[in-house]
Amino acid sequence: MPIRGLALFVVLLVIPQASRPVFAQASDRTGGNGQTLSTPLNNLPQSAAGPTSNEYLQPRITVANPVPVPAAWTLRDQITWAANLVLVILGYVGIMLAVSTLRKIESQTRYAESAATAAADAVQSALKSMASVAAAATDAAQAARLNAEAIIHSERPWILISVEPSLGKQNNFTIVATNRGRAPAQIVATAERIKVATDEASLPSTPEYENEGPSAPRNPIILLPGESIGIKPFSREDLKGICWSEEMLRRVENWEEKVYIYGKVIYKDLVALPDRQNHETAWCCWYIHGRQKSGLVIAGPPEYNLHT
Repeated sequence: MPIRGLALFVVLLVIPQASRPVFAQASDRTGGNGQTLSTPLNNLPQSAAGPTSNEYLQPRITVANPVPVPAAWTLRDQITWAANLVLVILGYVGIMLAVSTLRKIESQTRYAESAATAAADAVQSALKSMASVAAAATDAAQAARLNAEAIIHSERPWILISVEPSLGKQNNFTIVATNRGRAPAQIVATAERIKVATDEASLPSTPEYENEGPSAPRNPIILLPGESIGIKPFSREDLKGICWSEEMLRRVENWEEKVYIYGKVIYKDLVALPDRQNHETAWCCWYIHGRQKSGLVIAGPPEYNLHT
C-alpha cells in the first residue's frame, strides 16, 4: 500500500512539470494580455492594396497565429524537476519512516503499560501472599505459645483445696491443701478470715483478710505431687468464739446468718525458673450449723475460689 501511494504521488508530480514548456511557448506568440496580433491593411505593400478611392472602406485583414512550437526542455529544468522528485521521494520516505516509528513507539508503550500492569498485579499478589504467610506464621506462633503454655501448666504444681472431717472427732473439720500437679510446690504464704454474713452476696466483692498481707509459715512447706497438708482446722466449738453475742449465735443456729471461712495459699514451682511468678489458690467454705451435727462445704462467689 505505501508503494502504490508513492507511485501515484510521483505521477501527479510529473504531469505539471511536463506540460510547463508548452504553455510557455504559447505565451510567447501572443500579446502581453493574450490578444492575437493582427497586421493592418495599411502596412501591406502598395501593390496588394489596389487603387485608393474615397468611396470604398479600407478592409482589415487578420493574420492567424502560427502553430506554437514547444520550447526545448533545458538541462536546468530537467535538473530542477529531478531534484524536486528526489526531495518528494525522500520526504515521503521520511514520513513513512516517522509513521512506522510512531507506531512502534505506540506498540512499545502499550507493551510497557501491560508489563507495568502485570508487574503491579504481581506485586499486589506477592504482598497478599506475604500477608497470608505472615498471618499463618502469627497463628502458628500463637498456637505454639499456647501449646507450650499448656505443657508448662500441665507440668506445674496445682494446689487444690478440700474439706475433710477429723478422724475420731465429731463435728471437727480440716481444710486441706493438696498438690494435684506434676511438680513439687513450696507454700510461700497463707491468709484466712472468718466472716458472718446473711448470704454470699453480702460478702465483700474482693476478699478481705485479717492481716494486710499473707503470712509466711514458720517452717518451709514443700508438697510433692499427691501430698496434702492441713492449713485450717475448724470445729463446732469454734462457733462460740466467732459469735460475740448470744443474739448472733441464735441467728447462726436458726440459719438467719451464715459463717464463711475463706483464705488463700501462695506457692511457687520448685522446678520452674527463679523469676517465675508465684501461684495462688483462693478458697471459701460455708459452715452449716445443725442441731446435733454440723458440716463444712466449699462455697462462696467465684472471686473467692480463684486459681492462678
